[in-house]
Amino acid sequence: MKAVADKKKAKNIPEYIIYMYQMEDLLRVYNFNMEDIRQYVISHYPISEAEKTEAAIWFAHLAFEMKKAKVEETGHLPVTQELVDQLASLHWTLLKTDKDYFDLYQNAKPHLIRLLLEAGENAPKHEIQIAINAIYGQLLARLRSREVPAEILEANDSFGDILSYLNWIYFKQEESKTRQN
Repeated sequence: MKAVADKKKAKNIPEYIIYMYQMEDLLRVYNFNMEDIRQYVISHYPISEAEKTEAAIWFAHLAFEMKKAKVEETGHLPVTQELVDQLASLHWTLLKTDKDYFDLYQNAKPHLIRLLLEAGENAPKHEIQIAINAIYGQLLARLRSREVPAEILEANDSFGDILSYLNWIYFKQEESKTRQN
């Protein structure tokens, strides 16, 4: 679990964010009961006992951080949300400076507006959160064997395009920072 999270964080920030949302929800489903997490989740992974112990420690740390941040019932870890906000900041910069990104955004914009209007007062604070929530919602629907409406699939294709581009630019900037240091 931690190894999966680390690998995603090193290669694909949107996937990492969605994975972390999934892990938060997993802890909530099991009411933060670490024994149940060990028995019903960790024990079924084909990993060594040492890795299972590491996974249990990782889940316990996540549970502690969620309780500390008071996101036991809803919301997300601040460290994860910081990454969402970083992608949103990058999004706003690219809208003004990158024509290719702007074109991708134009494809996603009608879907973003529709979802924003549907959410009403419960709307997330920015468009990148809407895109991530929509893709995460599709994942949850598929996990529950529910059909995903065609308009959501279409929307998520366009959201995936903008998130992929943001991920590419994010790591390009990170690489540039590393070379400068």
